[in-house]
Amino acid sequence: MSTRRPQSRRSTVFGIAAAGAALALFTSACGSLTTSGSDEEVETHSLEEGFHVGLLLPELQTARYEAFDRPYFEEALENLCPNCELSYANADQDVDEQQTQAQAMLTDGVDVLVLGAVDSEAAAGTVNEASSQGVPVVAYDRLAQGGVDMYVSFDNFRVGQVQAEALLAALEQEGTAGDGQIVMINGSPTDPNAGDFKAGAHEIFEGQVEIGQEFDTPDWSPDEANSQMEGAITSLGLDEIIGVYSANDGMAAGIISALRSAGVPADELPPVTGQDAELHGIQRIVSGEQYMTVYKAIRPEAQVAAAMAVSLATGEDFEAGEHTLTEVEDADGEPVSAVLLDPVAVTEENIGDTVVSDGFYTIEEICTEDYADFEFCQEAL
Repeated sequence: MSTRRPQSRRSTVFGIAAAGAALALFTSACGSLTTSGSDEEVETHSLEEGFHVGLLLPELQTARYEAFDRPYFEEALENLCPNCELSYANADQDVDEQQTQAQAMLTDGVDVLVLGAVDSEAAAGTVNEASSQGVPVVAYDRLAQGGVDMYVSFDNFRVGQVQAEALLAALEQEGTAGDGQIVMINGSPTDPNAGDFKAGAHEIFEGQVEIGQEFDTPDWSPDEANSQMEGAITSLGLDEIIGVYSANDGMAAGIISALRSAGVPADELPPVTGQDAELHGIQRIVSGEQYMTVYKAIRPEAQVAAAMAVSLATGEDFEAGEHTLTEVEDADGEPVSAVLLDPVAVTEENIGDTVVSDGFYTIEEICTEDYADFEFCQEAL
């Protein structure tokens, strides 16, 4: 599979050496079709000749995109279409930069775009431009506006429910559920997933626990989460805070730092949630600083995205395999074919059965010198 670098200061491309045969999910196609999100007739391509795929990812704050999403997608595309060409760019949370990157790829002649939008609403311009050129768009992880052709993500409402259920379970276990208030520190208001996480969590929290302070966090910034937590501590008082809903692991780090700076010992921290199963998040769970994270198996998400891109480019029916093909509504109320994967709560008790057994991390990566003396590592090593 060949690669090409789009003209952008933050764009990077790395190629995977062609090896092995394409998976037998698709056959070569010819002719043309019109997809649900495209204004112009979409030219179809063959696997034998290959075609040009553009992958646009949103940011670098969250470790997952460069460490997992990008290489997993490249690997999956290589398996499905060894002769395909891939262009890749990461916008580093910059809306204008992502639009520039997308325009460069369209000018360069990509045949299908896989778009992890920085801002769902702002991405409508990119989607519409691609549609006008007959280039189908797969929305990746975040449902961009503008009429995308297919969408793969996780059940984001369920993610919020899983986080909230875990936090309530921790409070019940500690016997503090009715003794104070929680703080909610949600994700970026420009990320549509963050709204789903928040809504799912609120459904579980309603009538079960009092929310003392709640914030939305621009750009999922750990520094901003740290400042928000400091403000909550000042407003509510340390003794009143019995738990913290953090929408992801990066912000959990900032939250825990604020609690520690306020004088809370590591072994007396209130339970703090997270998401993305980042390595440092898993290590904080091992050390007892963070209660849980949400593991979203990124490899199948990337594999589904690659399969969707190939099906759109070749004109072949998409085969969901072990996953369920469903429909979601976009911002305009239009149906979009989608695969929504299941999130999993990870606490100390099931680290081995989730991120380790799936090969996401090894025990050695988790149990470095700073964590080797904690119970999990003592038992695992």
